[in-house]
Amino acid sequence: MAVECVIKNATKTIGEGPHWDELTSTLLYLDIHENSIHRLNPETNVADKIKLEDTVGFVVPARKGGLIAGVGCFLVHVNWDTKKVTKLHEVDKETRFNDGKCNPKGRVWTGTYGAIDPDVENMPKIGSLYCLDLDGNYNINQFSYQNDGYWGLSLYMLLNLRFLFVANQKVIVDNAGKPLPDFGFPDGMTIDTEGKLWVACFLASKVVRYDPQTGQQLHTVKFPALRITSCCFGGKNLDELYVTCSAHEVSEEEFQKYPLTGSVFKVKGLGVKGSKAQIYEGEIKEG
Repeated sequence: MAVECVIKNATKTIGEGPHWDELTSTLLYLDIHENSIHRLNPETNVADKIKLEDTVGFVVPARKGGLIAGVGCFLVHVNWDTKKVTKLHEVDKETRFNDGKCNPKGRVWTGTYGAIDPDVENMPKIGSLYCLDLDGNYNINQFSYQNDGYWGLSLYMLLNLRFLFVANQKVIVDNAGKPLPDFGFPDGMTIDTEGKLWVACFLASKVVRYDPQTGQQLHTVKFPALRITSCCFGGKNLDELYVTCSAHEVSEEEFQKYPLTGSVFKVKGLGVKGSKAQIYEGEIKEG
């Protein structure tokens, strides 16, 4: 196994939302508070980007061309070549889009969350779960949570909401009360072809492979950055793990200890593969 820094200090704030685009053999990822979507060509290790008007929560390619993204409180379509951004739908102005992924039928599922520094005790439950359907319309789901529930929703999104629709929902991993430097906060995740989970551990410098049936840790990959945010499988054979991390509000002391903070990493030689990432298969209707 080998960990490689693909793009040093790739993001200035929160690097997030990696998505391997099989059609173009490129890696999409976000710099949330820089309001930008990045596209990395692994053959050249060069990334270009599109700057948007607000924070970017997620991005997925669309079968009919371009990208679907959550930008601030808007669901938008982005034409990478022309840089045209078309607003499709608007949600509650008090919220912003967070993580989003497509399910196997090609629908986009995405959640919203509230202020960055909320009054957790007194704030209303304002986050919701949305689905962009194949006809281009979106539906709001009766699922709400306070801002500190954002981590859990991240896990649901990257699992394609697998456990939201079964009666016997269960907790797979519970890090409550465990040492933060050892376990961190579970953030973005992906699934390999053996059905095992790869979970980014924020503030613990690692990605952990879990057995979803038992919760057992099967494998740990350490990184030279503290704030690991998400991961996805990519590459020609979908056997390389791409990993993002955050540089948001990082102290000078932390940068000195972890000079690759904000970088994009790639892990080779894991001995497992991921599945092809789903893309939006539906219509694109201007709102």
